Amino acid sequence: MFDLTGKVAVVTGGSRGLGRADCLALARAGADVVVTDILIESDPALEQTAEEAHSALAQLFSSQHVVYAEKTSDEIRQMGRRSAAMKMDVTNRDQVREVFATVKKDFGSLDILVNNAGTLDHIAQIEHQNDELWDRDLRVNLSGAFNCTKAAWPYMRERGWGRVIYMASVAGTLGGFGQASYAATKAAVIGLGKSMALEGARFGITANVIAPGVIGTEAWKMGDAKMNDRMVLRTAMRSAGEPDDIANTIVFLTSPEARYITGQVITVAGGIDLFVY
Repeated sequence: MFDLTGKVAVVTGGSRGLGRADCLALARAGADVVVTDILIESDPALEQTAEEAHSALAQLFSSQHVVYAEKTSDEIRQMGRRSAAMKMDVTNRDQVREVFATVKKDFGSLDILVNNAGTLDHIAQIEHQNDELWDRDLRVNLSGAFNCTKAAWPYMRERGWGRVIYMASVAGTLGGFGQASYAATKAAVIGLGKSMALEGARFGITANVIAPGVIGTEAWKMGDAKMNDRMVLRTAMRSAGEPDDIANTIVFLTSPEARYITGQVITVAGGIDLFVY
């Protein structure tokens, strides 16, 4: 089951964390995978790119060499799949269109899009929310997913088959204290995903949204330990999830077996959205 042989997947923000796990899981299921990220190991201007992203996490990942786009692509090729690592800023519409056109030309199709790229380092109560970071979060989390969907859509319509995954968050369904920009953009992504499910249904394209809870990515492990403990205690299972918990859900949703599932928000959160006591 869940055989993706012959499908070509593009994952945004695939350099680490959830994106890297998504890439590897899709490849294990048989897909050829293009790993895209604003941070690529061989980029001679890597530190400058991280700085221009106006993301504290991007700068931290760059300085600590937590950038694995090309490594991930190498691992996928070792599985016998085709793969490439491509630098792509989801907020740059011209670059997105160019990358997707290259994928179509070099790989023959573009069947699966995982909109994983996002920001989550803007934490402050409303009176201290930074206006520039609010705008950045809108550009990356919401407009980035829109840009990639719009660029991929014609290729999926042409084949009469497609799978689009949007990465939301329980912050987008529950709200997040001190996370106005993050929660708002993730809630908006849910609306985008449901709208694309309606538009894609007649063309064989499904669109679904995943709302992760506390997942043990590099970013989470770098966070405040006391806050992390509080979030785990808020979770019914009393543990953080693993990136593969998200990746395995994506493999199912992009498989032929999930052909009749579209416009859904799948919460993968260990029960953090339940009444816990």
